[in-house]
Amino acid sequence: MKLATLKKGGRDGTLVVVNRQMTHCRPVPAIARTLQAALDDWPAVEPQLRQIYEALNSGALSDPDPFDPAACHSPLPRAYQWADGSAYVNHVELVRRARGAELPPEFWNDPLMYQGGSDSFVGPRDPILARSEDWGIDLEAEVAVITGDVRMGATPEQCAPAIRLLMLVNDVSLRNLIPAELAKGFGFFQSKPASAFSPVAVTPDELGADWREGRVHRPLTVHLNGQLFGRPDAGTDMIFNFPQLLAHVTRTRDMAAGSIIGSGTVSNKQGGLHGSSIANGGVGYCCLAEVRMYETIESGKPQTAFLKFGDRVRIEMFDRAGASIFGAIEQRVAPYPG
Repeated sequence: MKLATLKKGGRDGTLVVVNRQMTHCRPVPAIARTLQAALDDWPAVEPQLRQIYEALNSGALSDPDPFDPAACHSPLPRAYQWADGSAYVNHVELVRRARGAELPPEFWNDPLMYQGGSDSFVGPRDPILARSEDWGIDLEAEVAVITGDVRMGATPEQCAPAIRLLMLVNDVSLRNLIPAELAKGFGFFQSKPASAFSPVAVTPDELGADWREGRVHRPLTVHLNGQLFGRPDAGTDMIFNFPQLLAHVTRTRDMAAGSIIGSGTVSNKQGGLHGSSIANGGVGYCCLAEVRMYETIESGKPQTAFLKFGDRVRIEMFDRAGASIFGAIEQRVAPYPG
């Protein structure tokens, strides 16, 4: 099943069921006005939503609305919780090396996670806004899950059934603000602006055999200014799967329905620690920090700049038949108008 949130209808938008081809949709106010409302009562609401979905796909619904990704907000325009992990330890090692820090061995056994701002996300076609290019604007292409309620102390096996939906995310980072923040010993804050999520969130069954062992086994495609930048496989080198990430969150607290948990930047070793760019025959990268570290290793200094005003980012994932699964995140970097 595919679900989206249109921007009309107030701050939390209007929930719509979207057909598999993402050409048509249907608002469902009699079932759930918003996605959060659906998640709060998922066991009762999900079968009703699925009936609409099946009718959309079969053509049984008369006069469905055209679906326009540009009219979408992120599936949850705001959430009770947004926590982002670093399941791809290769990414963690690369970005830590870029700032002269070694990787502690326990990072291979205990995932990193930070609590991001969840009071206001941006839509999948909204700009990446920043007040200065000097902040080191970077994309981070990831996969994320939306959960149901999970009790404190849940095991990964108990967490797995609570994964309601999957989606893509651009977890923007302001790289040049990170070192000073981390030096304070209290984690990210100003260096992590609002994230954007894919137009559509899907139930795990939409991925078929490509959803297994708590991972999405499909390449994540990233384009910068129309050029292919990365296509690493999201199921490869993911050291901690999503049930493990959820169990990490719930070790000391309950987790409420509508929580969003991210995978961290998708990153493949590609046969070695540092990977390889598309130009050099590799699968490329999902953030600029990694390619800058690769360049530093190869030539002594980074050559690729961080994002500039006017740059365009596109993040998308395709199924085995070449159809888009979640729709595309398409964003242009722009100066904050305030």
